[in-house]
Amino acid sequence: MLNLLPEHLERVVALGAHCDDIAIGAGGTLLELCRAHPGVAVTALVLTGGGSLREEEERSALRAFCPGAELDVTVLDLPDGRVPTQWGRAKQALEELRRGGDPELVIAPSPHDAHQDHRALAQLVPTVYRDHLALGYEILKWDGDLIQPSVYLPLAEPVLQEKVTKLHAHYGSQHGRGWFDAETFTGLARVRGVQCGARYAEAFHVAKLAIGFGRVAG
Repeated sequence: MLNLLPEHLERVVALGAHCDDIAIGAGGTLLELCRAHPGVAVTALVLTGGGSLREEEERSALRAFCPGAELDVTVLDLPDGRVPTQWGRAKQALEELRRGGDPELVIAPSPHDAHQDHRALAQLVPTVYRDHLALGYEILKWDGDLIQPSVYLPLAEPVLQEKVTKLHAHYGSQHGRGWFDAETFTGLARVRGVQCGARYAEAFHVAKLAIGFGRVAG
């Protein structure tokens, strides 16, 4: 398989509808990216949970998942489960983020995600980040919305275990949920690993991708 991620990363934007979405969907990827690119700027925007315990958890978690990065986290207070009704506020927040500079990579929910908050955010991403590499992450849940991904990032077993450990260490408010356990996170990573010839992997969806071979078309 070809490696299509940029060799040089200065800025990454990570987007989530809820506190813990980014870490669940792309925690291993963030660990790998930040260690491979020391000092990378990671700008995270989360739409819900502002002013609550969940915001505290998110800030602590993203610091752990972005080692050595220049991290900037914004957590808004849009109502959980009602993001589609707050389209204007969400759109404005993304546009303000976009004015802060061009990232080489955007990490966001997948557009087919069945959760209304995840899907609304995913639909906004291409309206703001029109010419950027955007990876849509997966979150396993009862909706049964997983479809075949197109992009894989293999994870060594220690990295996956680190991801699982950090998820449990930083998101204590989620421990009572039936889907929040090591088997869930490890099981999906194992399936995606099989599909890309690795032990474990995180997988993503890409709606549009342009490739080049050293010459830009005019």
